[in-house]
Amino acid sequence: MMQKKGLGLLLAAAAAYGYYRYNKMTPEERNALVEKGKKIFNENLGPLGDMFKTKNGSTPNSANTTM
Repeated sequence: MMQKKGLGLLLAAAAAYGYYRYNKMTPEERNALVEKGKKIFNENLGPLGDMFKTKNGSTPNSANTTM
């Protein structure tokens, strides 16, 4: 049981460090990270990623959608 608690603490520490690093990034570094994530997503998921796109070709959370 102790291993599960240690794993949760380690995961929480990693998430906190990632959040800290992301907040310290410049806007250019953030944009580069987003583009890198999109590239990895498209390369690894391929056609599966098409499920998450709307009819106009953008993702549901993108800035191009209107409410």
